[in-house]
Amino acid sequence: MPHAVISLLRDALGASVSTDPAALEATREDRSGWRSATPPIAVVHAASVSEVQAVMRIAHSTGTPVVPRGAGTGLAGGAIASQGAIVLDLTRMNRILEVSQADELAVVEPGVLNGDLNDSLAPLGLWFAPDPASRAISSIGGNIATNAGGLLCAKYGVTREAVLGLAVVLADGRLLRTGHRTVKGVTGYDLTALFTGSEGTLGVIVEATLRLRPLIAGAVVTVAAAFPDVGAAARASAGVTAARIRPAVLELIDAAGLARVATFLGPAALAGTPLESITPGETFLLAQSDSAAAAIEAAAIAAIFAEAGGRVAVSTDAATGERLLDIRRAVHPAFAATGQVLIEDVAVPRSRLPEMFRAIEEIGARHGLEIPTIAHAGDGNLHPNFVFTGDEVPEHVWAAADELFRAAVALGGTLTGEHGVGILKRRWLADELGGDSFELQRGIKALFDPSGILNPGVMFEASAPPAR
Repeated sequence: MPHAVISLLRDALGASVSTDPAALEATREDRSGWRSATPPIAVVHAASVSEVQAVMRIAHSTGTPVVPRGAGTGLAGGAIASQGAIVLDLTRMNRILEVSQADELAVVEPGVLNGDLNDSLAPLGLWFAPDPASRAISSIGGNIATNAGGLLCAKYGVTREAVLGLAVVLADGRLLRTGHRTVKGVTGYDLTALFTGSEGTLGVIVEATLRLRPLIAGAVVTVAAAFPDVGAAARASAGVTAARIRPAVLELIDAAGLARVATFLGPAALAGTPLESITPGETFLLAQSDSAAAAIEAAAIAAIFAEAGGRVAVSTDAATGERLLDIRRAVHPAFAATGQVLIEDVAVPRSRLPEMFRAIEEIGARHGLEIPTIAHAGDGNLHPNFVFTGDEVPEHVWAAADELFRAAVALGGTLTGEHGVGILKRRWLADELGGDSFELQRGIKALFDPSGILNPGVMFEASAPPAR
């Protein structure tokens, strides 16, 4: 019974346990557009590994579901309350436990914010490469749980490439340590990689050993271009890949998205850039090189952009480069200023970006929707956005999203490049994985969580649509 479980939690954890209606209500949603049908029975604001273990032991003995939750910035419904569950809030576990300059690693608790970690590392000449758009507000634990990406993935990889080891509390309360502090280590199965991207379904991440990188020395060169249409911009980005060039940043904003950004920022923010005199239908492509040969690489990118029909500007000025990146970072605030936003996340082979953009336009036309889209073009990861009014996502938006997912998979792509499966995409997971892989993954879940108490309903639920 819920009251008995709450009593056990309070006996073990005291004031860390909350049943305040406002605290419960806050866990019913994230930034995905989904909202759970019911609040949890309690929220536990854990501040230590021992408290997390106590929660899991109680949950295990009583068969109570547990939803691990970080900063609540998820975009796939992967950390929202489920019926009869305890929400295990990890935001108070926010300490940087160690930074080793000699070994270029950091050991952190899961509640440390991505941006705060890099602010602490910068004076030491180090940085943590994963760079999600939510870096200022998303936690390292959440980044690991979803295998988050961001603007720098094409060159530096997603979060998995930056995680050396983890401490994880298992479903029965045991503490498991995985991985190494060494750069290389291949003993046994790679459980660190398995937990990275597991969305809280296999265990609760309570500590992470992270690979750091030296801050880039030397100039960063930025190349920006306006194109007459999204097809030309997509072909230009594919041309960069085909030329074996790997810029740190390669970002694309389609015409619908760019028009909203231009309105949101205003003329002053665009002055002195290729967007100063944009016309309807134009799109934006931004590249940034940070290698020792950045100037040579940027010149080659500029030539590719120009050949594809772009109006190109090249800058070695750091402030100008940041201004141009700020245009890209303004996308989501610009969309949110005009309504509620459902941010989708698909990826296709980079050579097929032009086809995916065409598919998005056709899907939007069929459903009477404008679907402003941005892309991490350097790795083929697109974010189609649906902007709507009201609290509920309209049915025709979900129908269009369904077509988007299927179109991406048909092009040799995937349902999600960095947001995760969560609740939002679970109904399509088996279609992408195939029957054998899907059942093997369900078996892995059952091995780590035989009672099914960890984040139930995330990734591996029945195919029927979840409650909205």
